[in-house]
Order: sequence, then C-alpha cells, then structure tokens
Amino acid sequence: MSNLTDPRVLFAAERTLLAWNRTSISFMAFGFVVERFGLFINIMGKEEAKFLQREISFYLGMVFVILAILISFISIYQYKNIMLSLTKDEIPKGYNIWLTAKVNGVVGVLGIILIYYLYQGF
Repeated sequence: MSNLTDPRVLFAAERTLLAWNRTSISFMAFGFVVERFGLFINIMGKEEAKFLQREISFYLGMVFVILAILISFISIYQYKNIMLSLTKDEIPKGYNIWLTAKVNGVVGVLGIILIYYLYQGF
C-alpha cells in the first residue's frame, strides 16, 4: 500500500478503526435511547397512541443498534484489508495490531446481546 518504512500508515488505520468504533457505540447508545423512549411514551402518552408509538420507537431503536453492529464488523473487515497490505517494516516489533480490531469485535458482540435484551423486553 505504501512505500514508507515507518508505522504512520498503521497508526492512521488504527485511528480510523477507532473512529468507526466510536461511531458504532454512538449509534448503539442512540438506538437504545430511542427504544426506551417508546417505553416512556407508553407510560406518559395518551391511550390511543400508546401502542403505535411504542412499536415505532422499538423498531427504529433496533435499526440503529443493528446498524451499529454492522458498522463494527465492517470496520474490522476494512482494517484487516489494510493490515494485510502493510509490510513488516511498517509495523513496530512486538506491536499487537489486532487489539483494536478485537475491541470492535467485542462492541459488535455486545450489540448482539443488546438486541436480544431489547427484543426480550426486559
């Protein structure tokens, strides 16, 4: 990918991966809040609109969480492609290049657990 013999490309790829990680976490948190806001509407809202508002917020919140999961796993795939294109000279000795990808994977798995949690209606 590059002709450098320093780790700048590696660190740029990691910064990009971590930016996608923050985006994924933000989408997940927003989806959770939207889904729980429907519960609030259900408690405080008018009788006629309770069911419809609860359903809309549930599915909209789920879409955001699913999007967060996809962002998390797709960013790992992109990062893997960049890492495979680097030479050994661009990676510092003893540096764990897959640690940030593992963090993104954990966020994705936590998103799957959150989907299950929200779907069960705890």
